[in-house]
Amino acid sequence: MKKILNYVVPGTSFVAIVFAIAAFSNTHAANQPLPANSERLPMLDVQSAPAVQPVDLTYAADKALPSVVHIKYVQNSKIQTVEVQSDPFEDFFNDPFGGFFGRGQGGQGGTRKRQVQTPKREATGSGVIISSDGYIVTNNHVVDGADELTVTLADNKEYSARIIGTDNTTDLALIKIDGRNLPAIEIANSDNVKVGEWVLAIGNPLGLNNTVTAGIISAKARTLGANSVESFIQTDAAINAGNSGGALVNTNGQLVGINAMLYSQTGSYSGYGFAIPTAMMNKVVSDLKQYGTVQRAMIGIMGGDVKNYIDSEKEKGNEVDLGTMEGIYIDQVTEESAAEEAGLEKGDVIIEVDGQRVTKFGDLSGLIAQKRPGDKVTLTYLHNKKKQTKTVTLRNEQGNTKVVKNADLDVLGADFREVTQQMKEQLDIQYGLEIIKVNNGKIKDAGLPKGFIIRQVNDKPVKTVDELEQIVKEVSTSKDPVLIIKGVYPTGRKKTFVVELGE
Repeated sequence: MKKILNYVVPGTSFVAIVFAIAAFSNTHAANQPLPANSERLPMLDVQSAPAVQPVDLTYAADKALPSVVHIKYVQNSKIQTVEVQSDPFEDFFNDPFGGFFGRGQGGQGGTRKRQVQTPKREATGSGVIISSDGYIVTNNHVVDGADELTVTLADNKEYSARIIGTDNTTDLALIKIDGRNLPAIEIANSDNVKVGEWVLAIGNPLGLNNTVTAGIISAKARTLGANSVESFIQTDAAINAGNSGGALVNTNGQLVGINAMLYSQTGSYSGYGFAIPTAMMNKVVSDLKQYGTVQRAMIGIMGGDVKNYIDSEKEKGNEVDLGTMEGIYIDQVTEESAAEEAGLEKGDVIIEVDGQRVTKFGDLSGLIAQKRPGDKVTLTYLHNKKKQTKTVTLRNEQGNTKVVKNADLDVLGADFREVTQQMKEQLDIQYGLEIIKVNNGKIKDAGLPKGFIIRQVNDKPVKTVDELEQIVKEVSTSKDPVLIIKGVYPTGRKKTFVVELGE
């Protein structure tokens, strides 16, 4: 469970008790005869007031519990080469002539390489079954780096899971188990939830499986700075470590959010938890299934809440009048972006998207996160305090409207293998990937030959084929899809190549 520090104001329980006593006292007094010569005070017509019934959450719990699963994460022990500070005395006893004949790599104040075995890591989290054929939504941080994932259903049946796709930007992940007729949850539109509405948080916190906690929706469209794209649902239902990836459901047992993090000074629940709304989740899941990566649309601005901007200017002694205290203040417009094409400028304030008010940045993030590059949106904004409306075509991070797909090693058109021990000794290197075959592809276009040993890609050490593939996937969807490959020829000569992954 992700954690963010904040202060918590006590006293909620006390207020609730006071209200309960007050309600009882008024009801009791209404049924008592008045003393003689007394004047009856005006009273509320109870027949005109809506009847208040106790909230029964048992139906929601019974309906949603079977759809929430326990996820066990395992990262196996690995051998890694690390640099450690040299100990001159240890170096001398291990190789007393190293200093004379040049074999010692450390020396005074130097470093040397050592192989260490990382410990096996295990963790647990939660997930939500969204289809009867085994698709499960969880948080990216629940599955990131896992070598093994085991899913346990509410009836204790166990399945091995594989990762279909992940999105670090929203902290969502889609995994799959091989099952049929699984208890998929019903998904509601999170845009329709209201502040004050009752919700349940379901998951596996602190090792306590199938746990349900209750609360209300405390706020919508919260931004915390934890992820790149955020529009959280805030709730006071207790969320703890292990709840990550679990379900936030309404009183009908329908999914409205994926629990993701909590505010805490201690690491455990102290007031508020945060969930990723289903409106955002549905878009991410659809993209991961269809494209393998999220098709992220962008307006092309940097900025923040109007109130925050005005407050910061006041602290500097500046008086600012933007014509509104709500909306998104544009601090910067990205070159060749949808916003620049539409004519938006620094100092403008976005107040509506497709006719929906946006009062803070979380509102804007939540709406744009549901769009794809190529989609059109109508922006209403204030320019010099005058309202204007423009229709813009959203673009991807690379500045166009094309579908972005994760590239794999096939796009490079080459075969690789880890360098042999003989090559390591011959070239005095600890790791690298040798190109053993060059076909038609980006490697050939860039001029990399067979036999060349790749050591670094975009300043990241590359020791395995899996590491190279991960870098290629990340770079292929970035704003600048270019690989800077550094390596060495079998002769020992070093060389740098530039490989462009874009069209």
